[in-house]
Amino acid sequence: RATVTSPGSSPRARAIAQRLTQSKQAIPHFYLTIDCDVDALLALRGALEAQAGFKPSLNDLLVKAVALALKAVPGINASWDDDAVRRHSSIDVSVAVATPGGLVTPIVRDADAKSLRTIGAEMKALAERARAGPLKAHEIQGGSFTISNLGMYGIRAFSAIVNPPQSCILAVGASEQRAVVRNGALAVATQMTCTLSADHRLVDGVLGAEFLAALRRLVEAPLALLA
Repeated sequence: RATVTSPGSSPRARAIAQRLTQSKQAIPHFYLTIDCDVDALLALRGALEAQAGFKPSLNDLLVKAVALALKAVPGINASWDDDAVRRHSSIDVSVAVATPGGLVTPIVRDADAKSLRTIGAEMKALAERARAGPLKAHEIQGGSFTISNLGMYGIRAFSAIVNPPQSCILAVGASEQRAVVRNGALAVATQMTCTLSADHRLVDGVLGAEFLAALRRLVEAPLALLA
């Protein structure tokens, strides 16, 4: 015996399904992947907790790192609008959040200019409200870049679907200890795999690689995130 359900159990879920289908069919995706050492990033979290009584989540740190990388490589901070490219002056980072009604992407506005403490407070409030009920339109519309993190589910790496009209989405996997080669010898490092899905109409391979290089520098030398 089988139970038959509709593809979307709510208007929101149906809208998400339609949007993602349209994205995959219409947007020429390509993918770039890097591994980042996150030992320094995790040490920074511990130091903030010990010295400031504040422990940002990994997503909070990534929002700030992505925002600063977008500032360094502004060509990524763009969207496709009626067959034209729109360059954004503000850096507004969306973060994918799972809710009972489906996936939503609340936005941290001007994320490059906000402290980790402010980003953390905003993300916590947005996620709680998103899980309790629908967010307001301005809280989920207009972001210029999206982060999707499945690391907490043990996913090592994945490729996400671009959230139109944005140019890119960053898929973040689990932070895990891996064997690496340092100076010709085996060592152990905590690494995180990040995959950038990009719209080739807006972003080429070199621009995507420059963004990921900027992101890796920030993740591996994270004191800049405190600015």
